[in-house]
Amino acid sequence: MTRTLTRRLAGLALIAGAATGLGLAAPGAQADTYPQRPITMVVPFAAGGPTDVVARIVADHMSRTLGQQVVIENVTGAGGTTGITRAAQAAPDGYTIMMGHMGTHGAAPALFKGLKYDPATSFDPIGMAAGTPIVIVAKKDFAAPDLKGFLAAVKAGGASINQAHAGVGSVSHSTGVLFDSIVGAKPTLVVYRGTGPALNDLMAGQVDFMTDQIVNVAPQITGGTIKAYAIATPERSPALPNVPTTKEAGLEGYEVSAWNAVFAPKGLPKDVSAALVNALGKSLEDESTRKRILDLGGTVPPTAERGPAALQKLVESEVARWTPVLRAAVEGSQ
Repeated sequence: MTRTLTRRLAGLALIAGAATGLGLAAPGAQADTYPQRPITMVVPFAAGGPTDVVARIVADHMSRTLGQQVVIENVTGAGGTTGITRAAQAAPDGYTIMMGHMGTHGAAPALFKGLKYDPATSFDPIGMAAGTPIVIVAKKDFAAPDLKGFLAAVKAGGASINQAHAGVGSVSHSTGVLFDSIVGAKPTLVVYRGTGPALNDLMAGQVDFMTDQIVNVAPQITGGTIKAYAIATPERSPALPNVPTTKEAGLEGYEVSAWNAVFAPKGLPKDVSAALVNALGKSLEDESTRKRILDLGGTVPPTAERGPAALQKLVESEVARWTPVLRAAVEGSQ
C-alpha cells in the first residue's frame, strides 16, 4: 500500500469518526431517538368538544414523556371521518397520530358509504384514552318522573316525540338510534349541526330528549336546565351521583360509552409504537391527568383494557355491535 493511499484511508477514517460523533453517520440514529421533532395528533372534531378536551389532556402529559410537543390539529367533517381519513394516509413514522372514538372507529362503516379506511385493519392501535358515559336527558318539564315513565311516554308518543341529535355520525345520533332500537321507540329525529344547538333547544323545551356524552350535559343537569333519567354505565358516575344507571332504573341492555382512543397509521415501527404506548400509559397513571378526566365525568380505562391488543378487540366488537343497528336505521329512513 502506498503512503498516499494510506494517508487517504486515514483521512477518511477521521472524517467518518467525526461524523459518527456528530450523529451524522448512524443509519439507525433517528429510530433510536424517536421523536426528534413535534408530533401531530389529529382530532377529527372541533376544538372544545369532548374528544378535543380528552386529546389535549393526554397530549399534555405525553409531550413530557416523549420530550417533544404533541400538537393538536383539529380536522372536522363527515362525523369525524374526514380527519381520520387524512391521518390514516399519513406516513407511519410516529409523527402523525390521531384521537379516534366510538363514532369514527365503530359506527362509521355503517353510516358512510365509500369510507376510505377500515377501523379494524387500517391502523396500529396505541391505546384507550378515556370513556365518556352516555346519559339519557330530556327537557326539564318532561312529565315522566322516572325512566320507566319516560320509556312509556316515548313509546306511546311515537312521532309526536322529538329526539335531538348533533348530526349523522355524532355520538348523540348513534347512541340515540341504539336507544330507539332497544326501547322500540319511533320518535321524530331532529338533526342539528353540533351538540351546542341541540342542547340549546333541549333547554328551551323545543325538543323532548336526546342521548349524549356526560361531558356535554353534566353542567346542564346539575344546573337544573335539563332532566337526567339515567346514565348508561354499570355503575353511577361520581360526577352525577344522583342519576341512576340504566339497569337500576329498569332498562336492560342499554350500556354505552363514547370512548376515545389513540391510533397511528398502519405500519408503525415497533420501537416507535412502544414509545407511544408507554407515553399514553404514563399519562393515564398520572394523578393530575386522571383527575382532569374524572372531573369531566369521564372514566379512565384500567391498565388491562387500555393497551393495543385490548383496543383492537374493542374496535372489532364495536363495529360488529353498531353495524346492524345503524344500517337498519339508515335503510328504514330511506
